[in-house]
Amino acid sequence: MTTMTNADPKELAKFSELAHKWWDPDSEFRPLHQINPLRLGWIEQCAGPLDRRRIVDVGCGGGILSEAMARKGAEVLGVDLAERSLKVAQLHAMEAGIDNVRYREVAAEVLADEQAGQFDIVTCMEMVEHVPDPAAIVAACAKLVKQGGWVFLSTLNRSPKSFLFAIVGAEYLLRMLPAGTHEYAKFIRPSELATWCRSADLDLLHTRGMEYNPLTKRYWLSGDTSVNYLLACRKGTP
Repeated sequence: MTTMTNADPKELAKFSELAHKWWDPDSEFRPLHQINPLRLGWIEQCAGPLDRRRIVDVGCGGGILSEAMARKGAEVLGVDLAERSLKVAQLHAMEAGIDNVRYREVAAEVLADEQAGQFDIVTCMEMVEHVPDPAAIVAACAKLVKQGGWVFLSTLNRSPKSFLFAIVGAEYLLRMLPAGTHEYAKFIRPSELATWCRSADLDLLHTRGMEYNPLTKRYWLSGDTSVNYLLACRKGTP
């Protein structure tokens, strides 16, 4: 196990306690299962077919996105520092007979030193708002990707609307997530994340927001980045 230099032990413990529920679509991870097709489709829309692409999923958790990308034919490495979540991901992939995804307990910064410029695509979804130094994660993602490769990031905006929707609404009123899942002070404005991307020599090409209707229980991508949002960046030109 690597040294947890850029990880909050409380955050790791929080997700470790829920690890056995990662693949239960009716559990606290239901929102991730619901938005996963949207995230996967957007990645393909921007980067093209994933078949035979080498991808690293930073902060992969229980492997929901990692496994979905592997099913598209990519060679996927999922990395995280929550050991129990990784074990759940490994077991699910084994039971599903998916042999082109593997998992490793390693910090993104450590992996970047080991395998700089080795990946066609780097994904880091719903993770940077849970670490002490999110800019360092962005820099690690930029280091991992090849020249001309893609980096996809998603997180929560630090805005009054996101406080109402993502914390008050999702955690306390609708009970979609356990209370305390998110800390508003750790939310990241798009301008801040864009600045970190540029500092890491990533070109920001696309931005999308993600919205949710509690009545229809439907998610969709839009131009509204005031709550959840996604960035697509590219490292230089092919």
